[in-house]
Amino acid sequence: MDQPRRDPSSAPGEDSLAALRARNRLIASVALFTGAGFFLALPFALRAAQDFFMPVTAALVIAICLVPLLEWLERRGVPSPIAALLALCVFLFLANMALVLIVVPAWDWVMRLPERIHQIRSTLKPVIDFYTQAQEFLDGLLRMATRSRHLNRVAGDIVEPGPLLQMLAGAAPGVVINVIFGLLTIFFALSGWTRLRQRTIRGRGSFSGAMAIARVIQNVVDATSRYVLTITCINLALGGVVACLLAMLGMPSPVMWGGFVALLNFVPYFGPIVAALLLALGGLMSFSSLGLALTPAAIMVLCHLLETNVVTPLVLGGRLKMNPLMILVSLSFWTWVWGAAGALLSVPLLIIIRTVLSAAGKPDIAGFLFEDGTLTRPPAAPAEEYQESRPLES
Repeated sequence: MDQPRRDPSSAPGEDSLAALRARNRLIASVALFTGAGFFLALPFALRAAQDFFMPVTAALVIAICLVPLLEWLERRGVPSPIAALLALCVFLFLANMALVLIVVPAWDWVMRLPERIHQIRSTLKPVIDFYTQAQEFLDGLLRMATRSRHLNRVAGDIVEPGPLLQMLAGAAPGVVINVIFGLLTIFFALSGWTRLRQRTIRGRGSFSGAMAIARVIQNVVDATSRYVLTITCINLALGGVVACLLAMLGMPSPVMWGGFVALLNFVPYFGPIVAALLLALGGLMSFSSLGLALTPAAIMVLCHLLETNVVTPLVLGGRLKMNPLMILVSLSFWTWVWGAAGALLSVPLLIIIRTVLSAAGKPDIAGFLFEDGTLTRPPAAPAEEYQESRPLES
């Protein structure tokens, strides 16, 4: 009985294809587990060494935002070190002006807070009485449910915090060192930006590789600087409107409160909540009527809703689109790692990471787990990016 003949030329090809797939999956497995371990260890390393990583990261983000100003000065014949110094001076001028307009009046409000405690209590007396009655009612229900009349309380040792000036004096040397280190990082990053970019592009082995590197660098600079500049203008306008409305209301230091609103609006979602709470506290310190005291917070909330739902989508349009869930995850992650500074840096860092991944290709983890593919996939087309994104919310 004749046996079906097997094509001898097809067997080696199938064996080599199967071996290639097995090799690709092995390499992808090693890369997957290595990357998982790296990303699990990275936040703890960033948090443990935040005295180094946080000022360096903040300085690099600020330097990237100042690159368009640096390139504008260099195109007009200004040498790179002088252009970097001028860009740094512009940033320092804006930062110092913000500190003068916000921190100095805020210190006066902090010093007046103990004197206004009685006024705050008298203004909140209806709310406190209602809360006390509700608490007594709930305690009664709890005693009836548990059949217990005694609640054992163990008094623990309470460590009183030291004076505020002593705390500031203890933290001042570290803050000064971090500020100086960050400013030097910004200056040297800007002064060597052009040479570093040229060496990076020229060091590629092919013209396509050099063009890809140049495109990634330009996209990172354009996206980050455009976001920071646009959001800064929107936040300044929001702070100016709130300050004008507070001045018409008769609230003291309206410029300071407008500055707080503009600064905290850089932090997505949670920043406006903190600003509204601070304005509520300031209203309680300034007005004796409860309704009038809560009016500043209501003004801020209404202005923020108008800015978020009308102004920001109208100004940003289709230029800056990002998934709100990714913004929330980035905000939570960087706030946990670096605190308030991480919250301010969360969206710019997300833009930088997203731009680099869009150019390099996003990991195809689902394809690796459920298909025969590897961990890499080609970059998404602009249409796909548009379909997967939503307008960026401030």
